Amino acid sequence: MKNLLAAVDLGSNSFRLSIGRVAEQNGTKHIYQIDRLKETVRLAAGLDSAKMLNQESIKRAIEVLHLFGDRLRTFHPDRVRAVATNTFRVARNVADFLPEAEAALGFPIEVIAGREEARLIYTGVSHTLPVSQTKRLVVDIGGGSTEVIIGKGDEPVLMSSLYMGCVSFSRKFFPDGKIDAYSLKLAEVAARREIEPITKPYRKMGWDVAYGSSGTAKALYAILTEGKFSKDGITREGLERLKAKLVRSGRVIPDQLPGIKTERAEVLTGGLAIMSAFFDEMGVERMQTGDGALRLGVLVDLAGREESHDRRDQTVTAFVRRYHVDARQATRVKRCALTLFESLFPERGEQDELKQTVRWAATLHEVGVSIAQAGYHKHSAYILNNADMPGFSKVDQESLGLLALAHTGKLSRADALIKTKDQWLAILCLRLAVLLCRRREDVSKLPLTIGVKNQTITCKVDKKWLASHPLTDFSLHGEEDEWVKVGYNFELIPV
Repeated sequence: MKNLLAAVDLGSNSFRLSIGRVAEQNGTKHIYQIDRLKETVRLAAGLDSAKMLNQESIKRAIEVLHLFGDRLRTFHPDRVRAVATNTFRVARNVADFLPEAEAALGFPIEVIAGREEARLIYTGVSHTLPVSQTKRLVVDIGGGSTEVIIGKGDEPVLMSSLYMGCVSFSRKFFPDGKIDAYSLKLAEVAARREIEPITKPYRKMGWDVAYGSSGTAKALYAILTEGKFSKDGITREGLERLKAKLVRSGRVIPDQLPGIKTERAEVLTGGLAIMSAFFDEMGVERMQTGDGALRLGVLVDLAGREESHDRRDQTVTAFVRRYHVDARQATRVKRCALTLFESLFPERGEQDELKQTVRWAATLHEVGVSIAQAGYHKHSAYILNNADMPGFSKVDQESLGLLALAHTGKLSRADALIKTKDQWLAILCLRLAVLLCRRREDVSKLPLTIGVKNQTITCKVDKKWLASHPLTDFSLHGEEDEWVKVGYNFELIPV
């Protein structure tokens, strides 16, 4: 099991599980998928006009997640990553549904932002392609959103997530399955309106080869080639011939379309309209298909975290530069916070993920200073909650934002957001580290130790050091009042 990783992709149309074996060849890690499960859930079809998921869709999703959970029962949590995409992002009742979904799967589910989805898709597609520095356009038409990426080699350069997909467009423009020239044109125009804002920068950057990934692109490729609509993959001419065929037939008739899978018939026309709009708006002439997609990207990302190439570390480093963070001060705070954290969790490996969050939060706690020094912790929390942070899930970003918000000032602001005692302890470590480093001078040895028993925090401080740091003494006494307000006793003991 040590060389196995699992990715769960909870899309708007299908739920997928991929299990990959990690193998190293010539110093490079490769992912070989050894098991796959796919179930068509049509989650996006369960959204009503108020963006609420209906109970029937939720029930279908839970049933599939139980199946996936059974397959993953022997996996360690560190070797599984479950990501949820557009429907989870937009459903207003997802907070009610998510705990039940996580219980069924047996693992946390990350609702990822559109740009993070785009990054992972490109990672998955590039992993299956030959090593090359050519510029690649990748279009992934999902059930509820469409991701568009231009990358070079293994690195995405431009990333966008558009709010349109094969399920949502099929429901909106072809609700009864009937197809006519007017409805098809209407759908294409609507898709072109969504694409238009990104057309100029994408065409300006340009690309050498275009790839379509996931179900819609693969379905169109199979239909166009096997049905003799196109001789060379997905082409403009092939798409026009397929559209003409569907208009003549009046609906999708699987028996008349070699290469189509039965479950794809209901959402084919919406996906076709979007793909045709891309060809027209972006000036694409021919598109190949890429075998990799979101789930493979998740596996590659997991493998990278294992060998200390965590994409989140790169993002944090980029944020330090972007927001002109005082790197030396960030390092001081980080060292102090981690020393305190390790004293509370002395067992190796204990609370590793929370420790990572403390490390990143300590590094980025001053990003808000780039907006204003007054109330900078609130600005920091806003940035970390809302900025595009490649590699970070929404849950990751919420945890970072929480620590940034609570690292100074009133603890009561964070009280309603805290879910576990360990989160309070992480905040404690960061708050004390910031106090100790207020002079922005290196702290060679911590002048205090902390211990926590039940609801009592004991902070023992070197009294000679305390006497020479009256401002810190004053601030530590202020901590006593703050912690009492959130239900803890804070005992400051000079020694």
